[in-house]
Amino acid sequence: MKINKGERVVLFIDGSNLYAAARSLGFDIDYKKLINAFSSDGHLVRAFYYTAVIEDQEYSPLRPLVDWLDYNGYTMVTKPTKEFTDSAGRRKIKGNMDIELAVDLMEMADHIDHAIIFSGDGDFRRLVEAVQRKGVRVSVISTMRSNPPMIADELRRQTDNFIDLADLRPKIERAGSSSAPIPEFTQDDDRDDTDNDEFDDTEYQETA
Repeated sequence: MKINKGERVVLFIDGSNLYAAARSLGFDIDYKKLINAFSSDGHLVRAFYYTAVIEDQEYSPLRPLVDWLDYNGYTMVTKPTKEFTDSAGRRKIKGNMDIELAVDLMEMADHIDHAIIFSGDGDFRRLVEAVQRKGVRVSVISTMRSNPPMIADELRRQTDNFIDLADLRPKIERAGSSSAPIPEFTQDDDRDDTDNDEFDDTEYQETA
């Protein structure tokens, strides 16, 4: 990780996108290890975590994680999910947090040195360009080692520093999580978009 000593650093974590990237690599994230990993060199100002929450259920598998993060150094940004039925009649749940992340990053840009975005969504390319013009260095964390890659090519080209999540795995993996091998990346695949805003609430169970 390329964090200069003394840099004011803020993490912007797209929860569903990071979860999908880690799942594609076969491991679970230890969020205590994650926040510690980015606190060692620079000055970690804040760690935003963005996720949509299903509010009409007696129990949501995401709620324990949201509560744990809220008590352990993360700034939680949540909103209710939206439910719809697709053309095949299947129940879908959508929770897009792109606007919330973009607004927070633009508001923080004048007060930080380094923004680290955990997402491969190509929609963030223009946002990255805008904060770079304000003098903010931007790193993006996603993965190229999934099939297909989770990182959009245009975002990877725009960022100052791309960090593959697979390379962070030894530092942030939760003990006892799946030990699936890290896939080898063999070709430079372009990907236009990585929208992971739709999820099945029975599968979306992140762990602290």
